[in-house]
Amino acid sequence: MIERPAYYRFHQGAKSLPFDAAEYEARLAELRASMAQHGVDAAVLTSMHNVAYYSGFLYCAFGRPYALVVTSGQAVTISAGIDGAQPWRRSHGDSLTYTDWSQGNFWRAVGSVTGPGATLGVEADHLTLAQSEALDAVLAPARRVDLAPATMAQRMRKSDAERALIRAGAAVADIGGEAIRDAIAPGVRELDVAMAGRDAMELEIARRFPDAEYRDTWVWFQSGLNTDGAHNPVTSRRLARGDILSLNTFPMISGYYTALERTLFLGEPDADNLRIWEANVAAHELGISLLRPGMRCCDVTARINDFLAGHDLLQYRSFGYGHSFGILSHYYGREAGLELREDVETVLEPGMVVSMEPMLTIPQGQPGAGGYREHDILIITEDGNANITGFPYGPAHNVV
Repeated sequence: MIERPAYYRFHQGAKSLPFDAAEYEARLAELRASMAQHGVDAAVLTSMHNVAYYSGFLYCAFGRPYALVVTSGQAVTISAGIDGAQPWRRSHGDSLTYTDWSQGNFWRAVGSVTGPGATLGVEADHLTLAQSEALDAVLAPARRVDLAPATMAQRMRKSDAERALIRAGAAVADIGGEAIRDAIAPGVRELDVAMAGRDAMELEIARRFPDAEYRDTWVWFQSGLNTDGAHNPVTSRRLARGDILSLNTFPMISGYYTALERTLFLGEPDADNLRIWEANVAAHELGISLLRPGMRCCDVTARINDFLAGHDLLQYRSFGYGHSFGILSHYYGREAGLELREDVETVLEPGMVVSMEPMLTIPQGQPGAGGYREHDILIITEDGNANITGFPYGPAHNVV
């Protein structure tokens, strides 16, 4: 009879991580300080972004639960058997594998680290109702503490090592932008342009980071009506002269996302297009000048709002003016506490990384119709900001 354990250790191969051990130990030390402050015995982190932030392992869920369990002396990833020893090789600390042979083995593996009746730190914004009930049933915690706000606040303040990786990502995004610009021509499909940018970035990431995992780098390249939304996916629409275009490159390096976004035109824009484009560029430049220590996110937003209102364009603003960068993607990791919106009062600090990305969407049928967006990434410094995006913006550079 084959023994069917609930969990086991499968460790093989050498560890390979985006950062050195000291970086992860520093992150864990700050987490443990938060745990001690809240009387937490063990943190059970279940989101992709926090598991990756504190361990280095970026899991692929496919419907299975994953976790990083942190106590005062341990940091253990809990992963599914389908991953083999990959979680061990790509995580700082220990790794347990749970089996599919019995329902609830994930929580049994978690409980082997936390012990029963502990005070647990969790991510209330990530636990589903079903997993929350399973946690209570198996672990019977004395109480639960929501650590999501504390971990988000920690992730918003980037270390030197993180900022170096983000700088590299921004440079890769610029290379993708150049490949996209070179591929633009009448009759070419959005899809073909997007693939050119994606392939260029994948190759550059592999050149710069030969020991990394390569996944999730993508491009949204939009044209004509498709530019009306920032997150509109790529289609097979063919480009035509007179089109407004939106270039969006997103390199992913070990879970760290960066972005480049630019408005372009295929052929000369008309007077209405040009007026709106130049106004959005001016809003972009104003926003960049406001990103400095001591400014609140809501105050930056109010200043740009006033500028656009003065040009009778505020009603065409689509969303907030920027957001934090770090471990995030289009399906995990948003740091909502550092967004340039009216309802966010976070004060900018040196070491934070934030985008400036005003967007105006003029509805179809109106003069100047289309979506206009520029996007740079800024590192907040002691006396202002450092713009790490190099691809040029505006009508002088981006009429193809």
